[in-house]
Amino acid sequence: MRVRLRQGFVLWLILAAPAGIGADQRGDTYRLVASESSVIVHVGTSGLLSFAGHDHEVSAPAMTGAVEIDPANPSRSVVTAEFRAASLKVTGRGEPPADIPEVQRTMLGERVLDVERFPVITFRSTSVSASSPGSGSADVTVRGDLTLHGVTRPVSVTGTVTVAADVLTFRGRSNIRQTDFGIRPVTAGAGTVRVKNDLAVELTIVARTGPK
Repeated sequence: MRVRLRQGFVLWLILAAPAGIGADQRGDTYRLVASESSVIVHVGTSGLLSFAGHDHEVSAPAMTGAVEIDPANPSRSVVTAEFRAASLKVTGRGEPPADIPEVQRTMLGERVLDVERFPVITFRSTSVSASSPGSGSADVTVRGDLTLHGVTRPVSVTGTVTVAADVLTFRGRSNIRQTDFGIRPVTAGAGTVRVKNDLAVELTIVARTGPK
C-alpha cells in the first residue's frame, strides 16, 4: 500500500505545471540513468532519387538529466536533460557499412550539428501535463525549450510515464524540424536526394531517486 500511495503522489507531482525555482528548494530528485535510457533520432530521405538514398538512425548515448520535484508546490517541478553533441552516433541500421563514416562526419561537422561551435544540446521543461493519470502510470505531454545548434525553440514530447518504487520510466516521441534550429537539411546528387527536414525522435528515459 505504501508503494502504491507513493506512486500516485509522485505522478501527481510530476504531472504538475511549469518549472521555476532553484534546486535547493526542491524535494525528491529522479536522476536520469544513461545506461538504461535511449534517445533515437530517425532521419529520412526525400527527393526525386530518394529510393537511392538511405534513411539514417542516430543514437544519443551521452546524456544527463533529472526530474526535480517540490513536494510543497508541484508547479515548481522541473524536467531537464543534456546531451553531448559530439557523442551522437550513426547506428548504421539500414544503410551500407561503407557509408557510415562519411554520414557520421557530415552529421558532426559544420554542415549539420557543428559540434565544435555547439557542443551541448539541452532541454528544460516549461510544463508537464497528464491526459489520463492512473495507478502508477499516466499519458503525458512534456513541453519545454530545446537548445540545439545554438538555437532555442519550444518543443513538445508525448508519451507515458510509469513509477515503480523509486524508478521513473518515460517512453515517448517528438518531432523536430532542422530548419527551426538553423540547420539546412543535407542534399546530394544536385538535390535529387535530400535529408528530410522533419526528424522523428523516440525516447526511453529511466530515472532513479537518490541524493542530490
